[in-house]
Amino acid sequence: MNDTAVPARTLVFIGDSITDAGRREDPEHLGFGYVRLIAEHFAAHEPDARVLNTGIGGNRVPDLVARFGPDCVDLAPDVVTLYVGVNDTWRRYDSDDPTSVEDFEAGYRYLLDQLSGARPGVPVLLILPFVADIDEEKARFHEDLAPKVARIRALAREFGHPVVDSEHLLERAYAAGHTPATIAEDGVHPTIAGHRLLADAWLEAFATVDPRR
Repeated sequence: MNDTAVPARTLVFIGDSITDAGRREDPEHLGFGYVRLIAEHFAAHEPDARVLNTGIGGNRVPDLVARFGPDCVDLAPDVVTLYVGVNDTWRRYDSDDPTSVEDFEAGYRYLLDQLSGARPGVPVLLILPFVADIDEEKARFHEDLAPKVARIRALAREFGHPVVDSEHLLERAYAAGHTPATIAEDGVHPTIAGHRLLADAWLEAFATVDPRR
């Protein structure tokens, strides 16, 4: 028996379709995106860790607020990842259903407040929502999305949480030879390469706050 063994920890990923990535069609409920790639990393390096994907396609910040108890806090996570925001922008353009920056920030703050109260001290990673400029329509999204991303950055500084900087990720990817379509074919949902880059960026950010390092 190994007396130095540390308790197995639970990592919860909550968000929209980018996190979901088909998890309900996956027998392991991990989906087929960046969460699975991160789970594979932990399976190799921390095999007792439990990775839980509670992403739901189409979700916006109010949807996460409504289900944050059962789908995150109640799972007693040791690490939490939030990835939400692009639908709060997208619905403005395809459904004439915008989310104001103020409402976005209030909802996002609620999520972070819930974690501060229920799970103080656990690492919380905030993935910045992004849009790849595959055409003029998607390029227009920035006017709505950029202020929301700025609020996430500000909240990250206020709460002391690391961001998974998708904007920096895109810059590096384009410099390496990627195009917007090779990162996210529709401008929003990552390709296989896009998910790999997200997983790598997550691991890089987590390394700065992992209490077991």
